[in-house]
Amino acid sequence: MAIYLEFEQKLKALQDSIDSAKIRNDIPAVEILQAELEKEVKTVFSNLTPYQKLQLARHPDRPYVLDYVRIIMNNYYEIHGDRHFADDKSIVAFIGYIGKEKFIVIGEQKGRGTKNKLFRNFGMPNPEGYRKALRIAKLAEKFSIPILFLIDTPGAYPGIGAEERNQSEAIARNLFELSSLKVPIISVVIGEGGSGGALAIGVSDRLAMMRYSVFSVISPEGCAAILWNDPSMVETATQALKITADDLKALNLIDKIIDEPMIGAHREKEKTAESLKKYVLEEYQTLSQLSIDELLENRFEKLMKYGAFEEKTIAEISNETVENSETSISENENQADEVKIEIPNDLSEIMEDISNSVKDE
Repeated sequence: MAIYLEFEQKLKALQDSIDSAKIRNDIPAVEILQAELEKEVKTVFSNLTPYQKLQLARHPDRPYVLDYVRIIMNNYYEIHGDRHFADDKSIVAFIGYIGKEKFIVIGEQKGRGTKNKLFRNFGMPNPEGYRKALRIAKLAEKFSIPILFLIDTPGAYPGIGAEERNQSEAIARNLFELSSLKVPIISVVIGEGGSGGALAIGVSDRLAMMRYSVFSVISPEGCAAILWNDPSMVETATQALKITADDLKALNLIDKIIDEPMIGAHREKEKTAESLKKYVLEEYQTLSQLSIDELLENRFEKLMKYGAFEEKTIAEISNETVENSETSISENENQADEVKIEIPNDLSEIMEDISNSVKDE
């Protein structure tokens, strides 16, 4: 049975009407309703809020790692264990082929249904899961096999046992080791990328996100609890955190947004998987042309660019503000001559005075 989110209720009503018309064999009604449904889909999914995209990223029917593995890989074989403590079921790993290229795929598996969610620990890895991922990544390096990381986790498991076994060290070790691994690495956020739990398998030569996936330093619920102590502020927190693929691409924190069907990956899994496969093979062809030294140098430069910013004086900012305001006024005057907006000529001087006073203090 299809699961509809709160903002999709009108789509559900139209789909129910289409199903009823099909039962009655009312072909004209089906065609009319189908046209209305397509129109409504474009209206709803062309104007999604960040919170609605978060809901799609967490959709219970959204394809998980094992779904993608079954579709895009062939002749694959699962690899288990960290060889120290246990085989963490929230981290899965496979060796096989994507197209004609040999790949090792490592990802975080959430589980579907109560029993599987418990078995997979809701996709929250323990330290042994990250050590398992690192062991297999080093195996890939030993045999010169490219790696595909599929990220989908609410975060690393915060339990007492995980802390006793050094959760933070396991994540930090992965960040350190993966940064110098001598094989091409591609990471893709397929659903939820939660904090360090996602970063631990997110160090790569190419980092991409599916259209309706999210990547954040903290969950919006956690952010709302810390800043406002108010669960109703979740939507505000989601907007402020800039966690969507579009936001992160605009900030140059990811390399690519992989498109998925407008109505969501969970409704067209095969098509979504093909988009992922195409991206991975195209990027691998580019990376495979580089020497090991070039690969490592480019990866280092990529990592060092994170958090880069441009420093400006208050005077420069005020001048840009005036220029942007004047441009906006000019555009408004062209559209409506009666609109008259005045901008103080001494704005730059005011900002300069403020800057000087701050320096004097």
